Amino acid sequence: MNDNNNSFEKSDEMKRYEKETGRYAIWRGVVTEGFRKWQKGEKVYHRDKERISLYVSDETKSKWLDYTKNNGELTISKLIREAVAAFIERKSNGPQHSLSKLNPQTISNISHTLKEPLTSIKGYSQLLLENYREKLNGQVLETVKNIFEQSILLEKKIINILDNIKVESEYDVLLIEDDLATIRLITSYFESKGFKCKGVASGLKGLEELGNTIPKLILLDIILPDLSGYDICKTIKSDKEWTNIPVYFLTAIAGSEVERNLGGTKVDGYILKPFNFSDFEIIFDILNKT
Repeated sequence: MNDNNNSFEKSDEMKRYEKETGRYAIWRGVVTEGFRKWQKGEKVYHRDKERISLYVSDETKSKWLDYTKNNGELTISKLIREAVAAFIERKSNGPQHSLSKLNPQTISNISHTLKEPLTSIKGYSQLLLENYREKLNGQVLETVKNIFEQSILLEKKIINILDNIKVESEYDVLLIEDDLATIRLITSYFESKGFKCKGVASGLKGLEELGNTIPKLILLDIILPDLSGYDICKTIKSDKEWTNIPVYFLTAIAGSEVERNLGGTKVDGYILKPFNFSDFEIIFDILNKT
């Protein structure tokens, strides 16, 4: 044969392999890894199964190779198959029930871990379809379309499973603060004092959280990525279910500036950054009384 998949005549064994598996024994003059595995008696997947490929950085690849050296032969494909099988088994046994036992932060972390890479996959495939459709050959175009469509289906499944889980969550303080380091510091501090503190990084998340749990007290940053802390406080204090929740601003804005903008917010007080932990004595007085 003279095609680009075979630069020399195939052996009978190669022909039998190609007939049984539907795969090439030789590709561009080189004996394929699939044929070598088949010769050793290892499992070979037929072409009616879709290949999954991952593009990773050299650092990630190096870490994966080091991991497999210490943990036996574990391919990406095998890892994906086992993950899918575990997911199907868990879903069959009622994923909503098992996941609802997790705490809200764990649910949030799972959602973030799944949605962040999916956003890139969905976004880039859509970008290719919208801006480079004419430059893609037919097979590549169909592949990109399939990736985009599958990403939408996966997105819907993630939302259906994770976003609709009703998790009972009880804590003492709701911290609405966009600086993650500050969230970690304050939540750790309250925990050291025997109180539970939930931190969220945006105003909308904070209001959403109030729809699920009524805390004993709210610590509220003024400068947030979406809503002003002043407006959030007004919303809280004007709601009949939330109006009695003590709200304290926690802000790096100058005290004189905060004082000028307090009118109408009905805020209970404020703490300026950088703070001393002694500044929280009034907070603990409130928490101990409720």
